Amino acid sequence: MTIYTLRRELWVPRPLAPSFDFFSRVENLERITPPWLRFRILAPQPVAMKAGTTIGYALRVHGIPLRWLTEIEQWNPPFEFVDVQVKGPYRLWRHTHRFAEAEGGTSIVDHVEYALPFGPLGRLVHRLVAQDLGRIFDYRARQVKALLS
Repeated sequence: MTIYTLRRELWVPRPLAPSFDFFSRVENLERITPPWLRFRILAPQPVAMKAGTTIGYALRVHGIPLRWLTEIEQWNPPFEFVDVQVKGPYRLWRHTHRFAEAEGGTSIVDHVEYALPFGPLGRLVHRLVAQDLGRIFDYRARQVKALLS
């Protein structure tokens, strides 16, 4: 299995605790996800975030409807949490969110480890997947910056 990584860092002019709090509210995920994904949270809200919490989502990727179930694997407020895909389109998806005080605001780091299904075919489509993830995380960064500035 080939494991790929995506890493993004963003600084926002908001203190650590409120920045983490924004990400701990599952409803904000819809606010920072691109509209072209038609992302919907399926879990009843509010969701009590903690280790072991599972959250279901529906979305469309290139028009293909998908279901995604994640579990909060680690929960360490206000510094870090990790969500992993339990069911969904990836063979592996592990997204670490880290928060730290920095320069009078908060540094937000996303580190994603992912693997694609379908063996060699998955490696062939990786370029498309990497481009899609780049666009999604670019949108996310713009939204987070706007909402937390």
